[in-house]
Amino acid sequence: MSDLQKRLAGEAAALRVEPGMVVGLGTGSTAAWFVKALAARGLTDLRCVPTSEKTADLARELGLPLTTLEDVSRIDLTVDGADEVGPGLALIKGGGAALLREKLVWEASDRCLVIADAAKVVPVLGAFPLPIEVVAFGHKATANRIMDVLIDHEIAMPARLRQADRGVVRTDGGNVIYDAKCQAIHDPVRLADDLKLITGVVEHGLFLDLADEAIIGGADGVELLTP
Repeated sequence: MSDLQKRLAGEAAALRVEPGMVVGLGTGSTAAWFVKALAARGLTDLRCVPTSEKTADLARELGLPLTTLEDVSRIDLTVDGADEVGPGLALIKGGGAALLREKLVWEASDRCLVIADAAKVVPVLGAFPLPIEVVAFGHKATANRIMDVLIDHEIAMPARLRQADRGVVRTDGGNVIYDAKCQAIHDPVRLADDLKLITGVVEHGLFLDLADEAIIGGADGVELLTP
């Protein structure tokens, strides 16, 4: 069911794109549905800015024309998924380890549209572990400083280094990811600010005041949410 809901959201988002636009392409399973639906429309004069190498590979395979942030002044519309969609369209992102490039693209966009299945909509952020991107050099020392911040926010569990079958997960930029099991984030703004003050933290997965609208795929079609 969730795959169908993701596809519905992705296809609805693709209809928002107009010929001649510069479009940011998100990363993840829901964003992939958007990329496929966008390619199927066959629009002319598009320029697409991918947020990860994985998305870039998919876009090339489907024939979408790619560009970079260095080659465009602004992005008209970015469409991307989320791991959690909270009140006011506050988001947790980074499950696909692309949060830094995603946030750079989002912040260069005139409009940001988040797409997700209904299970991603939550009353309070934090059940999904918060990704924190960290410079690989000295990352264990950085993790200790992250733990101090989490404790200050009444989050008891230390952040865990993300690993996969192949070993430590590395981002496209060569950084590592720590995941913080927050359970509930009561003050996302303060937590976001405190994490960014830590030397060694490159970015975190709290996307606040960035999404202009959400398209949520549900059992009965899609629902539109605004902040």
